[in-house]
Amino acid sequence: MNIVLIGYRGTGKTTVGKALSQRLHRPFFDADVFLEEKEGRTIGEMVAKEGWPFFRAKEKEAIGRLSDQMDCVIATGGGAVMDSDNVACLRRNGLLVLLKADLETMVQRMRRDAANGQERPGLLGSDIYDETQTMIRQRMPVYLQVADFSVDTTDLSVERVVDAIVTFMQASRMKG
Repeated sequence: MNIVLIGYRGTGKTTVGKALSQRLHRPFFDADVFLEEKEGRTIGEMVAKEGWPFFRAKEKEAIGRLSDQMDCVIATGGGAVMDSDNVACLRRNGLLVLLKADLETMVQRMRRDAANGQERPGLLGSDIYDETQTMIRQRMPVYLQVADFSVDTTDLSVERVVDAIVTFMQASRMKG
């Protein structure tokens, strides 16, 4: 079974995903990086040239391919689970783990990523704080609905987040 990390940008999906894959000795895939490598360009370039619908169609293809993997850790893009087909693909062979954080923490992490050259294109063309607040309000109900488990990463170290996920997996295995 795959472990699929979902949630908004800045919640730690990639960082936690890498650590979790090391702990469990499983391959790690970042869906956004996978897509960028497949397309040979960044998400920002795709969106600027082709638009968001093009990106979402390519994201769906990438999610379909990654969902066919076995026993890996997958970090999805923040909007991936807004598409019910993506959710169905990921759920078929995966445990969906929602990573969440408070607004201030997410914005700080995104700004740090931007300083490191890993900025993603904006969705609304507004200030990062306002955009994040708006998008979380829209997406959180879906995130909560599709998640099998959630962890608030705001005040936890990466190791503690990984511990929580592993503990949940072990408990799930005992029940099943």
